[in-house]
Amino acid sequence: MTITNPLRHPPLGDQLLAQLRSLIVRGELSVGTHLVEGRIAERFGVSRGPVRDALRQLEIEGLVETRKRGVFVRGLSDQDLVELYSLRGALESLAITETIARLDAADWTSMDAAIEQMRSAAVACDPAKFAAADLDFHSGFYTLGGNRWLTATWALHRPLFATVLEITNTDRDLVPVADDHADLSGIVRSGDAEAALAALKQHLDGSCGRIRATLSSRPRPQPVF
Repeated sequence: MTITNPLRHPPLGDQLLAQLRSLIVRGELSVGTHLVEGRIAERFGVSRGPVRDALRQLEIEGLVETRKRGVFVRGLSDQDLVELYSLRGALESLAITETIARLDAADWTSMDAAIEQMRSAAVACDPAKFAAADLDFHSGFYTLGGNRWLTATWALHRPLFATVLEITNTDRDLVPVADDHADLSGIVRSGDAEAALAALKQHLDGSCGRIRATLSSRPRPQPVF
């Protein structure tokens, strides 16, 4: 199976970044792989500019690192996943707490729409669209909470979560997952902060466990570049 394809539709930089991120998360680019700009540009059919930008963003996300001889894959370990979900739990707990504090002014329209999009994607067996709607839903708590710095911090990590969720959601029944989001929304709307935070923890712990199980079974990577 070919795991890289020439990129033919703009924006090239976004497509390249998404493909490289997915290759690293899936383990198809092994830890320690030297990412040479020229080789990547040739393989994906792009200029070096988008490659340079993609590598810079992947370094911000912690998936690659710059050494003396260039850029190398750092990868996404099991411990990385645990730490990422710990961070997400802290961020989202604060977002939900702030949402509940502003409950009277909350507009749930976009979050309700995200739940419906999840349900549609679940029926259509479309893990990518489901992951996008899933994260649209969770992003709603940050928007309702009204803390722009918290929202900006979440936005930095959202693309990586989108990738791991899309991989994890493949070949599983997503209808119960959509229902779980609806349940979480209902608990937050009730205004019971303690119950909402407990529900969030259970929700994120389940997601983290599934992702760890899925990625622990990644096959041994084959050379890509």
